[in-house]
Amino acid sequence: MSKDNIITQDFSEEMKNSYRDYAVSVIIARALPDIRDGLKPVQRRVLYAMDELSLAPEKPHRKSARIVGDTMGKYHPHGDSSIYEALVHMTEDYSLSLPLVDGHGNFGSIDGDSAAAMRYTEARLSPAAMASLKDLDMGLVEFAPNFDESEKEPLVLPATLPNLLINGTTGIAVGMATNIPTHNPGEVIDGVISYMKNPNITTEELMEDIKGPDFPTGGIIINAEEIKNIYETGEGKLRVRGKVEFEKSDGGRMNIVITEIPFTASGRKQKLYESLISLEKDKVFDEIYDVRDESSKEGIRLVVEVKKGRDYENLLNGLYQKSGLEDTYGVNLLAVKDKQPVTFNLKGMIKEFVEFQEEIYTKKYQYMLDKAEKRHEVVEGLIKAVDVIDLIIEILRGSKSVAQAKKCLTEGDISDIAFKSEESAIEAKTLNFTVPQAEAILQMQLSKLIGLELLKLHQENDNLLKNIAEYNLYLNSKKALHRAIKSKLKEYKKTFNRERRTELISVSGESYVEKIVEEELVVLIDKFGYVKSVDQNMFEKMTEEQRAEYKTIIPIMNTDMLCLFTTNANMYKIKMSLIPKGRLRDKGVLIHSLCKIGNEEAVLYIPMEELFESQLLFVTKQGYVKRVSGVEFESTRNQLQSSKLDGDDTIIYIKALSTEEILSESMKLALLTDSNYALIYSVNMINEYKKTSRGVTGIKLSKGDSVKHAQVIAPDDKKFNTDSKDIMVSRFKEGKRADKGKKIRV
Repeated sequence: MSKDNIITQDFSEEMKNSYRDYAVSVIIARALPDIRDGLKPVQRRVLYAMDELSLAPEKPHRKSARIVGDTMGKYHPHGDSSIYEALVHMTEDYSLSLPLVDGHGNFGSIDGDSAAAMRYTEARLSPAAMASLKDLDMGLVEFAPNFDESEKEPLVLPATLPNLLINGTTGIAVGMATNIPTHNPGEVIDGVISYMKNPNITTEELMEDIKGPDFPTGGIIINAEEIKNIYETGEGKLRVRGKVEFEKSDGGRMNIVITEIPFTASGRKQKLYESLISLEKDKVFDEIYDVRDESSKEGIRLVVEVKKGRDYENLLNGLYQKSGLEDTYGVNLLAVKDKQPVTFNLKGMIKEFVEFQEEIYTKKYQYMLDKAEKRHEVVEGLIKAVDVIDLIIEILRGSKSVAQAKKCLTEGDISDIAFKSEESAIEAKTLNFTVPQAEAILQMQLSKLIGLELLKLHQENDNLLKNIAEYNLYLNSKKALHRAIKSKLKEYKKTFNRERRTELISVSGESYVEKIVEEELVVLIDKFGYVKSVDQNMFEKMTEEQRAEYKTIIPIMNTDMLCLFTTNANMYKIKMSLIPKGRLRDKGVLIHSLCKIGNEEAVLYIPMEELFESQLLFVTKQGYVKRVSGVEFESTRNQLQSSKLDGDDTIIYIKALSTEEILSESMKLALLTDSNYALIYSVNMINEYKKTSRGVTGIKLSKGDSVKHAQVIAPDDKKFNTDSKDIMVSRFKEGKRADKGKKIRV
């Protein structure tokens, strides 16, 4: 390769140009709909391919694989999966107000089930799609070569129904996205007609017809006051809710029955159901007794059964906050106009549709006028020919060729034609039929000379003259043209109109107020770290042998939180709603799964209420001691640092003490070291510190020695408990804080 053939190009510049080309391709040729027909390119190509296959609503369904194959092979070479996804989407009556494809077979469901493979399903066009495909042969829209220039495809369909507003759309391009909600067909048609009557109409006046989005799944828009601003700016957020009913259940319970889901959950109903199930399993709401999906072909029915005596309306507010039962739908009225992405307002979208209708209706009537005028020319010639039929027959019989006869009929040229009389020749010179008329005369059957056929010709001529006058009126009068457009729209309204499904209200979301019936529980933790709770009555029925199976037993209220302190100076809080309440034979759950305790060892378990009313006595391995007020641990966080530790120091003992116990001279702390030095002194010798402090020295340690056991001794306690054996308290040296203690034999 010579140097002359090498093009030097800056890498960054090439990247910019390539990315720009890619972005434009995604925006214009894939992700965004055309403002005129409301379709993305892949949707338009699928519908056009189906129209070419003659899959009209009255025709049999055809295999989806055939439709996808034709679309991909002729117009859309981007893979069969994207084409089939577009086909499936156009069948979904839970996504579109007017589905454009009539599917036969498993095309998925509102639950989120995916469609069967394209070889198993069949499809044909719906009546709504025909409103976009009719009269394609009249030259109403521009056609362009396909990707390999072997076929021609329409750049836009001659849609006479405002599809973009009725069916909406969603799409993500490069640096932009569109999200147009669905609307009620009848309301949109009324809005278009109102605009045609008054192009200066305001958004507020348009909203007398178009109340707001109308989703096929129904539901409720709760911030209806925002709709006007969205329609004026083309952007905004809607708060959508499912629709619910209350009904009585067994055992005095109430059911919250979800009969309509938010449009944001359309095609994902199963996920909404699973989110409700998780709220029950995770004990997020104590009021939930059971969650069931009783949906059927008759409609959606998700049941949340509420415990007896609980506030079901308050629970509903919680469901709105914690599940997909209420969601945000972001509106962005973005579409392509003249190969440019534009954000429209409501009036702008209607204006573009009306202008498109004026264009295609003008082309349609011009096409029909041209066709009628050509036919009228022929009919007029045939009628005129009947009056001189004997002369025409004489010309035909005397001519040597069709061309000679045709020249005589059009120009009066009688050269080389044999006539029976001179009068016929003179009359033939006066003939001046047009070329189309002459061709029609030469092809005319003798049966046309029958009286009834002659009458039909005159009737056809009259009808043609009437139609020509009508077409000229439409072409020369914008008012008449609008009358024709409105007439067609009214026909569509009779065909496609339905009752509004989505309710529009303006309410402020009410917050969930956690209301729990107070109950005395007992938390049981076994030696393996499994935790559960039982009610007080069940605990009282336990035998001593059964209680001995549990390492820790803590009385607590169900409204409280269980706090646990670890050797690594961390405090964790666990909501009682997370600890499963069960029977004695239930195993419970690992406490590690309820908090981030990891491999740390728990030193103290204490209810939050008790903690706030106590002071905690801390003892570390290196002999530091301190008292900390329980109020220090008040926080919204579920994990806190409980103390400061130096180096590899750890906490070996924590005890919750009341104010009376701290002030009492008789409450004492006993410490025992690895070298068996023992010391005991009054608890009131230990000062109170902040939780972030290390504390003070509690016992003087020799090098390499450390505290291995600690215990608060009450006046009646005679023994000090260790892991291996008990030691008499009287053997401990009674002294002051930070004494070395007395060496004892253990």
